[in-house]
Amino acid sequence: MSESSNENPTTVKPLFGRLLTAMVTPFADDGSVDEQATARLAVDLVDRGNDGLVVCGTTGEYSTMTDEENAKVFRIVKDAVGDRASIIAGVGSNDTAHTLHLAALAEEVGVDGLLVVTPYYNKPTQSGLLAHFRTVADAVTTPVMLYDIPGRAGIQIAPDTMIALAEHPNIAAVKDAKADFAAATEVMSRTNLQFYSGDDGLTLPWMSIGAMGLVGVTTHVIPEHFRELIDAVVAGDLATAAALHREIHPVVSATMTRVPGAVAAKSILHWQGRLTSSRVRLPHVDPTEAEVAQMRSDLEGTVATSSIK
Repeated sequence: MSESSNENPTTVKPLFGRLLTAMVTPFADDGSVDEQATARLAVDLVDRGNDGLVVCGTTGEYSTMTDEENAKVFRIVKDAVGDRASIIAGVGSNDTAHTLHLAALAEEVGVDGLLVVTPYYNKPTQSGLLAHFRTVADAVTTPVMLYDIPGRAGIQIAPDTMIALAEHPNIAAVKDAKADFAAATEVMSRTNLQFYSGDDGLTLPWMSIGAMGLVGVTTHVIPEHFRELIDAVVAGDLATAAALHREIHPVVSATMTRVPGAVAAKSILHWQGRLTSSRVRLPHVDPTEAEVAQMRSDLEGTVATSSIK
């Protein structure tokens, strides 16, 4: 639906919840998907305040996994917490046909949403983006969350393109990782698309202009604090939200600025004792000693300190 309802975003029911984690995929030391650790982490994240989980997205290292492995993780997480949280499956790729295949696998599992990233590397035109996203949305009945991340994809979804896509009944939300608040405001004012911050450290400013909440990575580390921040915004307690925004900043730095988020989140979860292995798949590698020192320095004296070994 392309016409905005102009409702107060704090009173609109979020389609997928407000606090979502872009979940890592735990691997065993031999590099295989650790099914038990995947289920345990999903339960832990929901127990600690997450309304939903995005599985097999960028942070889930989906691009290094086979289609069968992706489908397996969809199923594991759905079975573990699907009765308590929204499950959004990452199904995007730079190949429309492959995206359709992954979307079909996700729909067989019965997920609640599909995260579809802007096709990367190909750098299609805006007309190509329209055709790509519409083709996917035409093929499914599950709500689609567009993922706009020009830093990885090389191109943005332009506001006019997003407004046109909002006319499709299956396109319902946006994970925005380009932080163009003016562009987002234009789209929000002309559509009913539900926006989610794709930048952990910008949760407060995003929600201040109408975003529903966050799809985060640092939310692995301190989910309770992000829950408090989001709840404070919804309650109109901006002083508390601003204080929490400042408190979580160094934890965001540790998780998002030293090494890729998947690598950092797995390392910190391992330090917290919440993952038995921090194994990642190539081309990701473990942090160097210098990077570990930077991350631990960022975390020292923060709200995460007590949980780090």
